[in-house]
Amino acid sequence: MSTVPPGTPCWADLATPDLAGARRFYPELFGWTGRIASQPEAAGYTTFLKDGRSVAGAGPPATPDQVPIWSTYVATDDADLVTTRVEAAGGQVLVTPFDVFDQGRMAVFADPAGAVFSVWQPMAHPGAELFNAPGAMSWNELVTPDPEGAKVFYELVFGWHPEEQPTEPVTYTGWRLGGRVVGGMIPPLGDDFPADLPAYWTVYFAVADADATAARAAELGGTILVPPRDIPQGRLAALRDPQGALFSVIAR
Repeated sequence: MSTVPPGTPCWADLATPDLAGARRFYPELFGWTGRIASQPEAAGYTTFLKDGRSVAGAGPPATPDQVPIWSTYVATDDADLVTTRVEAAGGQVLVTPFDVFDQGRMAVFADPAGAVFSVWQPMAHPGAELFNAPGAMSWNELVTPDPEGAKVFYELVFGWHPEEQPTEPVTYTGWRLGGRVVGGMIPPLGDDFPADLPAYWTVYFAVADADATAARAAELGGTILVPPRDIPQGRLAALRDPQGALFSVIAR
């Protein structure tokens, strides 16, 4: 059973060509420890833990030309059914559903604008065991040039209802599922966001101090894409790790 209801982001992992570098960078930044999978077929997949609880993962890229990226996983009771919905809604199936040992069943998709996301049907591995605490996943957000198309697609796939929240300089959209807002959506904000990912899901990690975390990321070889700034929900910064994977941090 997942740690969160179906249709809710439950896990994030990093695809990187420098897994050893990721095992150094993120523990230094977030205070994580790494647990490397023992199966040879896992190719060194690493589960990161914070205070003994799993918070995220990292593994090698699926293909040599894959851009280093943090992926959002949405919990589901039926990965095969979601695959059917993605195809019917005009998305692309990048990896058909398969079992990850005894841990769970997953699939990888792209929405019509090209944003990649995954689903996780849990078995032994329920997903993240800690949320909204320093060093843990706090928010998941779609950055897309086609918000209207995304509203249709994700409602068909996950039953998410878009709720617009007018902000400056653009309109922010929250994804509501039942009584909860489970994620968000925003159009690209000019130079704030990288051109090599025109549509993508970004992962926010909670931190105690966004300014200190951004400065530390730079010290460790990362890049500050968006310097720390205040928003109604807290203080955030957008960063890239030394291999180029984008992620964000937020202090509430």
